[in-house]
Amino acid sequence: MNHFQIAIDGPSGSGKSTLAKAVSRKLGILYLDTGAMYRACGLKALELQISPKDEAAVIEMLKDIRIDMLYENGIQHVFLDGTDVSDKIRMPGVSVAASDISSLRSVREKMVEMQRAIAGDKNVVLDGRDIGSNVFPEAKYKFFLNADPEERAVRRFEELNARGITNQTYEEVLADIKYRDHQDSTRAFAPLVRTADAIVIDTTFNTQEQTFEKLLECLPPELTAEEASKGSN
Repeated sequence: MNHFQIAIDGPSGSGKSTLAKAVSRKLGILYLDTGAMYRACGLKALELQISPKDEAAVIEMLKDIRIDMLYENGIQHVFLDGTDVSDKIRMPGVSVAASDISSLRSVREKMVEMQRAIAGDKNVVLDGRDIGSNVFPEAKYKFFLNADPEERAVRRFEELNARGITNQTYEEVLADIKYRDHQDSTRAFAPLVRTADAIVIDTTFNTQEQTFEKLLECLPPELTAEEASKGSN
């Protein structure tokens, strides 16, 4: 079987990462969290006191940035220049920085280059904003997840609390969600869009399991067989 990509796009809090991880486990293929890469870029800019909108300064920053991902017992760890920043990148302030910095063409080109290098010769599931439209436009399987902003804010608020991050109110998280929606859909380069060949799944009233089952129903049966994962690593 030729290598394939499963692209899962959608706005913040629609359930992309949770779904992609479940698909990765089911099919035995690599999961690449592209959103975490942009968050790491945003975090570095904040730590260096660089405006995420200052493209000239950001271009200099990108020259020596190093982003790594490690999975231990099914848990993703994101490393920025050798430091584990898994919790830091989920803060709402970093979310805004990630949205701003991801609008820069130079950043998206750098991240896409890294993503293609990682995923180019593997079976892989990726989630983000422009996977099906820009990173892997020829991906064989494309999905677009969506949900009402209020529901997405509830999910993100609960996720932050579960991580022990309690200094953000629901209203602040909702405002962050709406800001990111606007930024992601209106940026000039590689905006968040639903491609014509993507299957839409509205997750507003779905459990995680229901969304997972809907996606699996759209994949050919041979992919969900145990043999499908052979040669994926």
